Amino acid sequence: MFKETNLRSIAKGISWRFFATTTTIIIVYIFFGKLDLAIAAGIAEALSKIILYWIHERVWQRLRWGKKMIEPFNIWFTGLPLSGKTTIADGVYKKLKSMGILVERIDSRDVRKLFPEVGFTREERNRHIKRIAHLVGTLQKNYVSAVCSFVSPYVESRDYVRKMTKNPVIVYVKASVETCMKRDYKGVYEKALKGEIKNFTGISDIYEEPIDPDIVIDTEKTSIDEAVDMVVKYIKSKYIK
Repeated sequence: MFKETNLRSIAKGISWRFFATTTTIIIVYIFFGKLDLAIAAGIAEALSKIILYWIHERVWQRLRWGKKMIEPFNIWFTGLPLSGKTTIADGVYKKLKSMGILVERIDSRDVRKLFPEVGFTREERNRHIKRIAHLVGTLQKNYVSAVCSFVSPYVESRDYVRKMTKNPVIVYVKASVETCMKRDYKGVYEKALKGEIKNFTGISDIYEEPIDPDIVIDTEKTSIDEAVDMVVKYIKSKYIK
């Protein structure tokens, strides 16, 4: 599949204008037999069409008729560490962004840097997720959607997300602990097994599987591209009609 570049589109626009103006010159010359009149008519036609098109576009930009504001949504990826949440969420964000949708990307790896003092007990995690849900809600008031990826291991955490944000889409990125450990390029599972990391989800802390997620992606059976397409297709069917 080939994508039309901006340069190609500009070249096509120029070539079409040249072709149309040349046609006008030829028609005027055939009817009146005067080359200078034909050229003058062609130039006048080209300039007037450019100006009229610019006015036409500005008028339509000011009209709200036919425009529909997309309701902001919140795609919330949850799952074990290294289940594939971040990679899939990044792909979904890029695809939605390319469609011209107002959307922000929020990931635990970035937010934790802002709040390094936040711990990993159940209470601290729940407070942390509430804080993120509030942030998403604020974005949505300005018609900005969000793509979020957090382990969010507890049922009550995800309930906060559903209650505090508009149009939440809970995506359960499913993978066994064994599979996640095989993907552990960071070595965090090994550290957790040694007791160097406390309250580590899947090892020393529980992960409560979502009971009613909107989308389930089994990353042991589904490729990244397939997972991204699955989520984007769901969003299109629900909120971008």
